Amino acid sequence: MHIFPSVFLLGITLSFAPVSSWASRQVTDQLGRQVTIPDKVDRVVVLQHQTLNLLVQLDATDDIVGVLNNWKKQLGEGYARLAPSLENKAQVGDLTSVNLESLVALHPQVVFVTHYAPQEMIDQISQTGIAVIAISLREDAKDQAEKLNPTLTHEDKAYDDGLKKGIRLIGEVVNRQKQAQALINYTFSQRQWVSQRLKDIPADQRIRAYMANPELTTYGSGKYTGLMMAHAGAINVAAATVKGFKKVALEQVIAWDPQVIFVQDRYPDVVDRINQDPKWQTIDAVKHHRVYLMPEYAKAWGYPMPEALAIGELWMAKKLYPQKFTDINMQKQADDYYQRFYHTHYIGQ
Repeated sequence: MHIFPSVFLLGITLSFAPVSSWASRQVTDQLGRQVTIPDKVDRVVVLQHQTLNLLVQLDATDDIVGVLNNWKKQLGEGYARLAPSLENKAQVGDLTSVNLESLVALHPQVVFVTHYAPQEMIDQISQTGIAVIAISLREDAKDQAEKLNPTLTHEDKAYDDGLKKGIRLIGEVVNRQKQAQALINYTFSQRQWVSQRLKDIPADQRIRAYMANPELTTYGSGKYTGLMMAHAGAINVAAATVKGFKKVALEQVIAWDPQVIFVQDRYPDVVDRINQDPKWQTIDAVKHHRVYLMPEYAKAWGYPMPEALAIGELWMAKKLYPQKFTDINMQKQADDYYQRFYHTHYIGQ
């Protein structure tokens, strides 16, 4: 992390802080902090990939002047097609550190950071006179707000409410309130439609699923991915024994014996390894050829994205219960979403 002496910080503050940073409205970020921002915000730096993706969908890409260094790794190599101008944005930090001098030289009015960004990093940026907005996409109890792997009393409500509030907050900051509400409305109406189709499946007949990542890591409770499975009509086999994102033993996966295995789109080699490794062959999902590489739009991250709820859960439900979704063309569903919020056609599987 880049740390600068207080005298130098003062120099940065006086030399570079935008005049509009003295402005005129307050918002509450997802750490519960009251932050003063200008009436009109059109220069933002984004040090969190989830927020970057949301800003693109709110048609605010032109307001972005700086991004996190590894945005391509986080969002996928193909993401640049959806927002080509990101290729030319300055890269000034990552989730937990910032190059303060490079950041301030961009004259941003607001910097978006993740909720688990170090307090020292938030303080460094704030001392230059630039507003810092923390985004979690969760509605947390106060003592859980800064945690990467939180304890959530009501996981579903925490993520649903947190996603809505996060989108509204980002939309409010960049003056895209109308676009934010449209994104929320579409996302949750799609989820409700999927739930209606699955409502008659008894709990004891729901399919047991496992999310496979590299090096035997998986998502358990406290992460959106498990909720994604639940909304698609599955039971996450790891939820009862794994908290957050952790490595597990292969013997444990064999004991869980999932009927379906999902793999995020960025890890196609994991699918190959599972199908080829003799040790995995006793698992139900492998025996019956139900190891599925998820499409890019599924966004099966630890944190929810609108497309994950709107079309990712639908894709997952169709894989789990194809007989209930024979009329659904996923290419068309994805294309409709991409045209609506990315203003381009979906190109993919």
